[in-house]
Amino acid sequence: MPDSPNAWNDDPEWLKALPLGNGALGAMVFGDVVLERIQLNEKSLWSGSPENNDNPEARESLPRIRELLFAGKYHEASELTLKTQICKGYGSGYGNGTNVPFGSYQTLGDLWIATEPRSEYSNYRRELNIMTGIAQVYYKQNNIRFNREAFASYPDKVLVYKISADKKNAVNISLWFNRPERYTVTIENRQIIVHGSLSDGKGGEGMKYFVVIRPLLKGGSLEKAGNKIQIRNANEVVLLISAATNYRLHYPDYRRNDFEKEVWSNIEKASQLSYHQLRRNHLTDFRNLSERCILHLGNQKEVDTVPTDIRLKRYQQGQEDLYLESLYFQFGRYLLISSSRPGSLPANLQGIWASKIQTPWNGDYHTNINVQMNYWPANLTNLPECNQPLMELISSLTEPGSRTAAVQYGARGWCVHPITNVWGFTSPGENPLWGLHLGAGGWLCRHIWEHFLFTLDTAFLRQYYPVLKNAAVFYCDWLVKDPKTGRLVSGPAGSPENSFTGPDGKNYQISMGPSHDQEVIYDLFTNFIEASRVLGISDTMNVRMEKILSDLLLPRIGSDGRLMEWAEEFPEPEPGHRHMSHLYALHPGNQYTFTSTPEYMEAARKSLDFRLEHGGGHTGWSAAWIISFRARLLEGNKAHEMLSTLLKRSTCPNLFDLCPPFQIDGNFGATAGIAEMLMQSHEGFIRLLPALPEAWPDGKVYGLCARGGFVADLEWKNHQLSKAVIHSQKGGKIKIRYKENQWDLSLASGSSRTISL
Repeated sequence: MPDSPNAWNDDPEWLKALPLGNGALGAMVFGDVVLERIQLNEKSLWSGSPENNDNPEARESLPRIRELLFAGKYHEASELTLKTQICKGYGSGYGNGTNVPFGSYQTLGDLWIATEPRSEYSNYRRELNIMTGIAQVYYKQNNIRFNREAFASYPDKVLVYKISADKKNAVNISLWFNRPERYTVTIENRQIIVHGSLSDGKGGEGMKYFVVIRPLLKGGSLEKAGNKIQIRNANEVVLLISAATNYRLHYPDYRRNDFEKEVWSNIEKASQLSYHQLRRNHLTDFRNLSERCILHLGNQKEVDTVPTDIRLKRYQQGQEDLYLESLYFQFGRYLLISSSRPGSLPANLQGIWASKIQTPWNGDYHTNINVQMNYWPANLTNLPECNQPLMELISSLTEPGSRTAAVQYGARGWCVHPITNVWGFTSPGENPLWGLHLGAGGWLCRHIWEHFLFTLDTAFLRQYYPVLKNAAVFYCDWLVKDPKTGRLVSGPAGSPENSFTGPDGKNYQISMGPSHDQEVIYDLFTNFIEASRVLGISDTMNVRMEKILSDLLLPRIGSDGRLMEWAEEFPEPEPGHRHMSHLYALHPGNQYTFTSTPEYMEAARKSLDFRLEHGGGHTGWSAAWIISFRARLLEGNKAHEMLSTLLKRSTCPNLFDLCPPFQIDGNFGATAGIAEMLMQSHEGFIRLLPALPEAWPDGKVYGLCARGGFVADLEWKNHQLSKAVIHSQKGGKIKIRYKENQWDLSLASGSSRTISL
């Protein structure tokens, strides 16, 4: 969708706060001494409600629109498309869906902690350890050292916030909760209790939510003061926070009645544990994920004594900082661990962290690249379980997507367009210029296939095989024959959010057979056929898809040597457009490689160079995608240059990515891009250090994953690989390549092989 309005710009102080999360609960810790703000989120807190947005008038117009497009009558075709190929109702509210049925992801609210006395303080330090998931604030006041420590526990399902001092009876605080609207707060039994319900977008009440904040004291006293809690002369205070909504995925009626019981259960169970037990449970769980993959660049003995915001500022002024670059890689993994765990919804446009009632673009799931980019690092950097929420979302879309396919297009199978939400929205957007992207279902299915390739989990593949199959069935019905070429093409379709100039000199978005759609369909059919082979399934559908593949129109190389974005060589009114969707076959797809299609790799390179020459990569997520493009093109220095651009131009003081505004996909895309620079396995073999830049002469990386169930630990010095240890999780054969060197390995399950040069 178009760049965001200024009204969506985030509070500058919020972009300095430290993020915590356990997949379901999120928090932004500001760290102020006098008045601390803990901004809270619960992943499923959405306004809106389920609604049928499918448009029965769309199907009747399809033949005429296609006829006009094939005839080159783009103006008439666009006019008819604008009238018919849209959803019913308000759609997403053009990205402002809080008060329409589409809804918006929202802030849960703020916990405020006022401290007394309000005197001068010194020796202040605020930090977030991204390997432990613990945020801390230290300071000295009146010769007393105060310490605050916070974490979001996945095993115990609570947010924990501890305040202590090195002197007895020194903790004096007041606590209260608020949010911008639609809540009631009471103080009952020495705890803060919050009830609320959001708008259903139809004039009634929708999703309900419930919050409990329980203080546990050592020493001191607690009393109620209106809607506040006052704590006096305590030695230590531990706050336990739990929240839930009455939403659950996959249910025809999303409401459930046990959500308050769940919150009370979490609070009661956590209250029975000591702070040290809660902390130990959290650390065991978090480190199991965070320490699986670690990157070191440059001097391994460097101690991190420079604040990150200062590091970033110096970097933006031109100072090299390998530590910051490796930190950014780890931070992307940290954000994924914190915002996507089994049992929760997927990471949305802001992961889990949002401070507003109207979140930018509703904080939804954009399926024309953004939610997919969120999950690029999962398998590469050893976090496969973080994929589960995405897989469950994809599965949940098949039922509403089947209705959309039938009503909108008269097709079988299932489909989804460029946006979806927690309510199962699969219809087109309210404007086809951006809302008619039908490559989304196939793109989402790539994540199913990739998860199998990395894990070799055939039970998982069998479970999701129907999702792949029915996505492919939709495209079987959707494709039509181009009368000029005799090839099968998708359409009416756009190349996400981009425009071309038609023969009449006017700009259009809709055509037949744009390269992105053709590449996605080729990718899906190829993967489905291979999945069928793995599972030993053979039926008429496989035969039909093989025939379609042979008849599918594939992208062509233009007269200037660039990969064409559309089936015809149209002029481009915005040559530096942020989307580069026609390069899908380069990344995340693997249709184009140096071993199989060198001419298309060169055409993709020229397309990318052209985009950048005209200002492309100007949004955070777009710059992040280019890192992976350059890595696949084996251009390490240019990949590093784009990483540097991302850090300099699109990164907040707390390392959140800016689209702008804050949009988390750039963080995830950059982490995946760095992984691609260091190891690739999409060509059927493992390529070590394929795009190592000159800026990284020495380094180590542990725990990078390759397709086939392999994990690698790499070390390099003076730009040369010095050691590689290949671990096999499932056993098997694999080719390893590094520059001109090649090794053929056969490893048993659980075994390793060391390669030295």
